[in-house]
Amino acid sequence: MDGNGRWAQSHGRPRLDGHRAGADSVRDITRASRQLGIEALTLYAFSSQNWARPAEEVMGLMTLLREFLIGERSEILDNQIRLEAIGDVEKLPPMVKEPLDELRTASAMHTGMTLTLALSYGGRESIVRAVREIARDAAAGTLRPEDLDVDRLTGYLPTAKLPPLDLLIRTSGEQRISNFMLWEIAYAELVFTDVLWPEFRKEHLHQCLEVYAARERRFGLTSAQLGLDPA
Repeated sequence: MDGNGRWAQSHGRPRLDGHRAGADSVRDITRASRQLGIEALTLYAFSSQNWARPAEEVMGLMTLLREFLIGERSEILDNQIRLEAIGDVEKLPPMVKEPLDELRTASAMHTGMTLTLALSYGGRESIVRAVREIARDAAAGTLRPEDLDVDRLTGYLPTAKLPPLDLLIRTSGEQRISNFMLWEIAYAELVFTDVLWPEFRKEHLHQCLEVYAARERRFGLTSAQLGLDPA
């Protein structure tokens, strides 16, 4: 969800106003995804590297996150959305972690859609934590190195319970991954849009989904093997 700062700058407003406007996009895209029947939506809300930003901005982001968790609680519960979080959430301040934990618990049995917030998250850091767990299990004798394969390693990642990643959308015109779901994007389709996140709405989501639907996803096979060649 990129472009909050540039949006604020282009409007002559403080960076935090850009993040606040971006929160409106979060609400709109979450609702649109639920209406479209999307099974899982993951939003990169705060990276591991974002902690290095100015303290005032970090605190502002934490405040906005708390407001979102409290303000959207009823809608999440009423629409059978299951809230999850990935990342080093233990680093979050109590003002955020407490409502986050409460809402995750309250929505744990919902099956309408899984909304995952990536908080204090980094793709590399996520893989490192998985490798540490693998090393501990190997040292304890509960995992043999020869039994480790792609599926087994995937099971150690925080995204293990999510469906395979189909589509990654990045806003604001930047064309890089920025340490997001590095393992999971192996066969995902990537769509980059010039729209800044505070201006990204459901019509833009629909456009990205149309681009995705037009892609030929072969997963290493040929079109003929998948029956996609014209007769």
